[in-house]
Amino acid sequence: MTSPPTRAAFLLRRRPVAPAIVLAALAGVVLSLSPTQSAFSQEHRSGRAKATIVLVHGAWADASSWNKVVTRLQGDGYRVAAVANPLRSLSGDAAYVRTYLESLDGPIVLVGHSYGGAVITNAATGNPNVKALVYVNAFAPDEGETPTALAGPDSALSVPDPTTVLDFVPATLPPTEATDLYLKKSTVFESFATGLSAQDKALVVATQRPAALGALNGVSGAPAWKQIPSWYLIGRNDKIIPASAERAMAKRAGSTVTEYDAGHLGLMTDPRTVVQEIERAERASIR
Repeated sequence: MTSPPTRAAFLLRRRPVAPAIVLAALAGVVLSLSPTQSAFSQEHRSGRAKATIVLVHGAWADASSWNKVVTRLQGDGYRVAAVANPLRSLSGDAAYVRTYLESLDGPIVLVGHSYGGAVITNAATGNPNVKALVYVNAFAPDEGETPTALAGPDSALSVPDPTTVLDFVPATLPPTEATDLYLKKSTVFESFATGLSAQDKALVVATQRPAALGALNGVSGAPAWKQIPSWYLIGRNDKIIPASAERAMAKRAGSTVTEYDAGHLGLMTDPRTVVQEIERAERASIR
């Protein structure tokens, strides 16, 4: 006849369960430390749903130009989309972004850099979900205006002979609305990508996406900034859209203005300031 198990034996048989309990507890701790979970909890406690942040890049760039901004916004608990800007025509590009915005639910903060500012100005018109516009070194045209004209005479691209700063593809002159424009290496290094390292400037040269001439010369429609509150980040050292031109557009739009010591690619050289401006706009417009 076997004797009843001693207390020590009973405890030994129970010990293998302990690791599972510990792992489950650790999993709970890890989940509690997740930035998304933490942001959700904070959002739930505050009773405020955050907006989706939609980022629209400019000419000679793609959505990856927003990478440092996206990472910070996601870390702060925002849903972010850096959409592809076709760079083919202002009306067509705006229509594409408008269609994307219509696929989203809930409030939106729409952000544009450079030529992307002209796109959001047209894409947001009439969309009640867009609660704020944020211009980052960007064009904010009024009806009937074109991005190239708004750059003004002090822009590094406003030269008597455009072939000294741009490469045309095809190279046949005169160009057509469909002609692709690429920045020359010298333009990128000296004017477009100031503030970046030489290595990063070389990457910009190699990976740039061309804009069609017709896009940069596209005529803007009714501007969304007349109905939607706007914020404007002005780069004091911008050589593509000079600060004087940016100030004039921001003043006309009635934008809340912040200036920072950045060149045209401030979204890459100073993403922290860009994120602060976007989040300031989001908090002010989403109640």
